Amino acid sequence: MMPALRFEDVWYTYPARPYPALRGVTASIPAGQRVIIMGRNGSGKSTLLLHGNGILRPQRGRVYLEDAPLRYDRAGLRTLRRRVGIVFQNPDDQLFSASVMQDISFGPMNLGLDAAEVRHRVHEAASLCGVRHLLNRPTHALSGGEKTRVALAGVLAMQPDILLVDELTCSLDPAMRQQVLTIFERLIHMGKTVVLATHDVDLAFTWGDWIILLHEGRVLAAGPTADIFSHREWMHRAGLVLPTPIQVARMLSPTFGGQIQGAP
Repeated sequence: MMPALRFEDVWYTYPARPYPALRGVTASIPAGQRVIIMGRNGSGKSTLLLHGNGILRPQRGRVYLEDAPLRYDRAGLRTLRRRVGIVFQNPDDQLFSASVMQDISFGPMNLGLDAAEVRHRVHEAASLCGVRHLLNRPTHALSGGEKTRVALAGVLAMQPDILLVDELTCSLDPAMRQQVLTIFERLIHMGKTVVLATHDVDLAFTWGDWIILLHEGRVLAAGPTADIFSHREWMHRAGLVLPTPIQVARMLSPTFGGQIQGAP
């Protein structure tokens, strides 16, 4: 199956920083999967997501949407951002309209859709994210969890094929986090691709289908979740601990622990 997104030898250095944030990243995002981009803070996760949506452009290398290289002209970026949505870690970076209705409708309106289709998309996205009762609320009056769901609804109203999510679940309480993961599950069942950047190894282990493990701007490993977590040395090199279920299993069962490559 053709990847949803593909990064080929991508390099990027931020201005005034002495070292690259991405150092020749080559990785594929499988279509229709729960994809985790995992690594410690500063490993390049957010920078890679920003390349996937065209907010950043590679200084070397290329990014492909399916089999076509990204175009960075006005028309190319408009098409890209209709198909690839991004949700930032801090919803305040994404909410700028006076009301929830205006904020969610901003993207569909900029697609040139008629008023009836915009209303349909707004109500559909608001219902999916559980914020329909907030449509007339001022955005500044929302709680943190409400802002997160409204920001997500604003992206989903564009009906993207690929959703890029930057550390969104880290600041949520357990109940709100489960609500957001439930939304992601619905998207997967609709045939969408969800890419979540996180350093939460337990979330990656329990939710992800495919892991891209980053370390210091490079891909340390990529593959199915079970394969990545079966290599203890990869996790050690990335500065991450093993997921809690694996740690518990290793303590309770020497046989299980011995099956993990690199385990004593």
